[in-house]
Amino acid sequence: MKEILVLYYSHRGSVRALAEQVALGIHQVPGAAARVRTVPKVSTVCEAVEDEIPASGPPYVEVRDLEECIGLAIGSPTRFGNMAAPMKYFLDGLAGPWVNGTLAGKPASVFTSTASQHGGQETTLLSMMLPLLHHGMLVMGLPYTEAALNRTRTGGTPYGASHVAGADGNPALSADEIELAIAQGRRLAETALTLAAGRA
Repeated sequence: MKEILVLYYSHRGSVRALAEQVALGIHQVPGAAARVRTVPKVSTVCEAVEDEIPASGPPYVEVRDLEECIGLAIGSPTRFGNMAAPMKYFLDGLAGPWVNGTLAGKPASVFTSTASQHGGQETTLLSMMLPLLHHGMLVMGLPYTEAALNRTRTGGTPYGASHVAGADGNPALSADEIELAIAQGRRLAETALTLAAGRA
């Protein structure tokens, strides 16, 4: 079984909900499995540290997760049109894997959640793509052959799956958001398996 790393940071649960659907799409592809991981919060207080193991949810990501995966999906909520600090902090610390080419040639996709319909989803997705391109990853989006992309009145972009949480931060995904997140996971897994077979 080949694993796709689904890596996310979620503050209020929306990005975690998307990650679960992306993982479901990965599991629908024979021969593929999702390895779900998260990143710890960051603090402006230098003495504040997170426990080594999260109180709930998936474990924190380690470099070996990047080494062992054949593909990567990363998700973050939007912070003023950019990814959240915990995800950026993790990506900024990957000089070793970058020098070693750990992620080069592997496919990747991105997903996000915002409070409002025009709250910076697409710029956040694009901001997450930039470090992946520097690592030599093959970045994938969602094509308009996915019917839900034309139909959705909530989240969903050609750059990646997304969710509109509203001002109250509701993590409940719409039917179209679920469909697109699953499709993204499935497409990523199919591509990753094809590329991995070519490298074998």
